[in-house]
Amino acid sequence: MTAHFVNLLDGLRRRSLRMASQVEDVLQEACEAVFEPDEALARRVIARDDEVDAAEVEVETEVIRLLALYQPVGVDLRMLCTILKVNNDLERIADCAVNIAQRARHLEVQRLAPQNEELRQLAPTVRRSLHDAIVAYGDSDAEAARKVIDQDEAIDALYGQIIRNVAETKWSSETIASALDLLSVAKNLERIADHATNIAEDVIYLKTGTIVRHKPRTGPGT
Repeated sequence: MTAHFVNLLDGLRRRSLRMASQVEDVLQEACEAVFEPDEALARRVIARDDEVDAAEVEVETEVIRLLALYQPVGVDLRMLCTILKVNNDLERIADCAVNIAQRARHLEVQRLAPQNEELRQLAPTVRRSLHDAIVAYGDSDAEAARKVIDQDEAIDALYGQIIRNVAETKWSSETIASALDLLSVAKNLERIADHATNIAEDVIYLKTGTIVRHKPRTGPGT
């Protein structure tokens, strides 16, 4: 490929990473809004969805343009495919963060969340998983990506415990809506972790050319 194409591809990759940083910030603010009585912060997260959507469209448009103009092969084609797929997962993560912020606008959930130990563990664990996935993406580091995938079972376990705790609690008619908000926050965090896992799987594909989705995991307990 020409030096011009290489420069364009590098610029597109950096644009994708800037979007990833935006999405990390949005998730951090959404989590803060859950545990702090700050409706303005929740509104800010919701408002930032438009900027993430615009970035997603820009990246996708450039991927399609480079595919059409240069018809790359090999690792360059894998890079463009990876950017396109990661781009989609990042936009979905931002959507989940907006869903969390919408629940956080209900001040009742902010009284429940700090009392829920599993949710207090889940939020930073999911944020760390996303951060690690983005670092692996930026570094094209397959080993770091595999570590992200390995974290997913622990996140699922925390989410499952939250569901059990809510199901075993006797809620009054005044508090049932707050419990549902709590479950919604937990579910969206679990989905974000799934998208982080998708990003990690795409990094492995980029680095090795191997598609690891749907393959059984190996290791303790499997």
